[in-house]
Amino acid sequence: MFAMFLFLGYNFIMEMDLKEHRGKIQRVLLIILALNWLVAGAKIIFGILTRCSSITADGFHSLSDGASNIIGLIGITLACQPKDEDHPYGHRKYETFFSLGIAALLLVVSFNIIKGGISRIFKPVTPIINLESFIIMLLTLIINILVVRYEYKRGKQLQSDILVSDSLHTKADILISASVIIALVVIKLGYPIIDPIATMIIGLFIVHAAIEIIRDAANILCDTSPIVNIKKISDIVLGVKGVKTCHKIRARGRPDDIHVDLHVQVNPDMHVDTAHRVSYAIEEAIKNGIPEVQDVVVHIEPREKS
Repeated sequence: MFAMFLFLGYNFIMEMDLKEHRGKIQRVLLIILALNWLVAGAKIIFGILTRCSSITADGFHSLSDGASNIIGLIGITLACQPKDEDHPYGHRKYETFFSLGIAALLLVVSFNIIKGGISRIFKPVTPIINLESFIIMLLTLIINILVVRYEYKRGKQLQSDILVSDSLHTKADILISASVIIALVVIKLGYPIIDPIATMIIGLFIVHAAIEIIRDAANILCDTSPIVNIKKISDIVLGVKGVKTCHKIRARGRPDDIHVDLHVQVNPDMHVDTAHRVSYAIEEAIKNGIPEVQDVVVHIEPREKS
């Protein structure tokens, strides 16, 4: 009976921790969503009024940032659900899966922007460049820099794929906004052809950001080892009393939700109870040495006498 209450208490605490973690990420996403839509609205409206396609394209890129925040909010709600009978390893990969939605959105936006840039080359339109154009772009650039620093920092602190990948998305905005400001200067000097060229460059920046997100998500979903130096695990295990050797070490999962399985050899005369305690000691040692590890499966084998 005591064990049952202990188990229920542990599950309750874990569920509360997940809810608190989810709430922190959701608050960050809501703040970023409001800022992204503010920036997007300013760029799109001003880009249309001045007939500057590069500013408008930059605005739609910022608008896609807001859409990715919404995708992130949905993804994190699913990802932070506690373990259940159908999902014994939890739901954390939903967050990684939904980051692919952000990448898909980026690819669609980039296609339309590049297509619009090509169209402007064959049907040129002279944009209206004035002091207000530079002020709008500089202000939105400053906001983007602050957003990226805040979201990336919080993403690392909360170990959230959604926040980190979304900050990479917004990071592209900084480069894009800077390139648009340079383009405005060149256009003002009498070279309006730079406007559609800058628009297409923006599209390529967005493609690059999408590819980075897809690569990172694919590594997690395809079980690429999140621990590059497997020897680190071996050194920890060999330090446990009773372990003779260890081999077949494997790791998978997200950087903040790592699952490890391995084989260890012990003295063939070791009693089952002792071997069981050794396996628990190995699990505890690995989790203490690598806090990101959430689960360890140890296969005990007798070491052959030489």
